[in-house]
Amino acid sequence: MTPEELQIELDKALTILKNGGIILYPTDTVWGIGCDATNYDAVTRINKLKKRKGAKDLVCLVNNYSMLERHVDNVPNMAYTILDIAVKPTTIIYDDPAGVAENLIADNNTLAIRVVKNKFCEKLIRYLKRPLVSTSANISGQPSPKSFKKISEEIIKGVDYVVNLQNEKSQSKPSTIIKLSNTGKVEIIRE
Repeated sequence: MTPEELQIELDKALTILKNGGIILYPTDTVWGIGCDATNYDAVTRINKLKKRKGAKDLVCLVNNYSMLERHVDNVPNMAYTILDIAVKPTTIIYDDPAGVAENLIADNNTLAIRVVKNKFCEKLIRYLKRPLVSTSANISGQPSPKSFKKISEEIIKGVDYVVNLQNEKSQSKPSTIIKLSNTGKVEIIRE
């Protein structure tokens, strides 16, 4: 894909996100369904499309530590150490999130956030100037698709825009998930 083609996809996705829409896009792990993480109605639409209730499994993607710090009241120092040494995409569940849609925050006042290293995601978040929601592109309870070709028609038809990067390789594996509480407790949820 040329830089011009990539820019066209970024512009199209950005327009949808700014207008409250949801997109299907490649992330640094698996193909994801996403929206502006500050838009309550868009988060609701994603949960409805996935046929699930609540914020379970919704991850918030940020493009740098500065954005992370804007959306977590107190980022534990251990988070930076974990992220700096991680060899694969790592999602951390933080206490006391801030500045995101209320229905993105779990009942126990936590939020899963990943600092992305994927070029497309990083640029999209930078242009949007807000975090993105990311959740696997499947109906809740069904397996995560390993490639774009494995995504169901129901999901494809349920989003407002499919980012035209189907040939882009994603890892096809979900991220490591670590719960890091403000008390210093570290719990590995998924390796």
